[in-house]
Amino acid sequence: MNRDLTDILKAQRQTAGQAPFPTLAVRRERLARLASMTKRHQHDIVRAIQLDFGQRSETEIRLAEITAVLHAIRYARRHLWHWMRPRRASVPWRLWPAHAQLAPQPLGVVGIMSPWNYPWCLSLLPVVDALAAGNTVMVKPSEQTPHTSALLAKLVPQHFTDEEFSVIQGGAEVAKAFCALPFDHLVFTGSTHVGRQVAAAAATNLTPVTLELGGKSPALVAGDADLDSTAEAIIFGKGFNAGQTCIAPDYVLVESRRLDALIHALERAIRRQRPDAKESTGYVNDAHRQRIEHMLSEARDHGCRVLEHGSHAPALVIDPHQGLALMQEEIFGRALPVISVKHIDDAIRFINARPHPLALYAFTRQKTLQETLRHCTRSGALVFNDTLLHHAVPSLPFGGVGDSGSGAYHGRHGFERFSHMRGVLCQSKHPSSRWLRPPYHRWLLKLLRLG
Repeated sequence: MNRDLTDILKAQRQTAGQAPFPTLAVRRERLARLASMTKRHQHDIVRAIQLDFGQRSETEIRLAEITAVLHAIRYARRHLWHWMRPRRASVPWRLWPAHAQLAPQPLGVVGIMSPWNYPWCLSLLPVVDALAAGNTVMVKPSEQTPHTSALLAKLVPQHFTDEEFSVIQGGAEVAKAFCALPFDHLVFTGSTHVGRQVAAAAATNLTPVTLELGGKSPALVAGDADLDSTAEAIIFGKGFNAGQTCIAPDYVLVESRRLDALIHALERAIRRQRPDAKESTGYVNDAHRQRIEHMLSEARDHGCRVLEHGSHAPALVIDPHQGLALMQEEIFGRALPVISVKHIDDAIRFINARPHPLALYAFTRQKTLQETLRHCTRSGALVFNDTLLHHAVPSLPFGGVGDSGSGAYHGRHGFERFSHMRGVLCQSKHPSSRWLRPPYHRWLLKLLRLG
């Protein structure tokens, strides 16, 4: 298998070398093929994902997996001509009349390791940006979603040559070999623990990495928040895909005087959004389901109040002890801790005392508090008065900071992530820089002293 991976990488690198700067037409045509593959096989994609999860809402699959990819492709194809153009860069007056540019150049071969929770979308969104940037791509999808991975491996060769886009299937050993390949860039989406291993393997080849990890994303509910609309947004974020989303609200912070009112609002939102199992999503495997149920059982055993509304709906855990697993690990499931604090400043200190999250959700219309959160907290994204939807904004970068990841992509940010932004300096026919060359004159030293 290692030899096969090396051969594919070698073939892709050769292709990249033969066409080091694909034209706009070539890139747009590749993206069109990617869109066609997704459009023509929507039913197959839905079926494969439902088989992998046992049960998953078709509406949510179409929203998060299919529509997200098609919108990203449409956005990239529309703006690609502008992204590819060199940009003027300023030149110090002492070097006039020289002029400078930033010229995007494809990196070469991009490797992508995608997760199981959104197996189609998170496999292809980085592919969109990598192809737009003019690269060739190798993707290693998750073995935890075998039906979707097999479908991807079946469809890609029908629309792309192996030298353009190749899918590598396999388990942990294949993943280990994959991340050790000397890619020009490597993208990994998954847990922080595995992300550290991937970064260490890539470091052997000095391969630059983009790590899209997770963490415990908080939802802060301020004193001025409308509790009904806040609860609707939080339960949407937590209930979508059964909480198996890296940017799902992981816990809620609220002032103690509003705790009971918020709990009632959250319960009403659960009953409205998750009245039955019809639009619910199952867990990717039994081990993950048992892990989530063990978290809830541990909370009950330690005397926490757990409010259940069925096995398919978010379960509220009121003021859990900080030593519990659901407060130490990223939950990635239906458990939702609700924590009371005395003042909003205590909530900010609570957030800042922990690793930087992938997303910070804050429910407030107070401009002063919004500014405080902008300046005094760190997170991959900061979202006011909603959850999840920042991921659907192609002009915003998507990525983490610290334990929640490094690097970002989406739209132009992804194009530049998978490009070398090459500095270009063009000297004029009569350069002023000739005065900077030896033999040095005394007036030059005086000029330099003036700054």
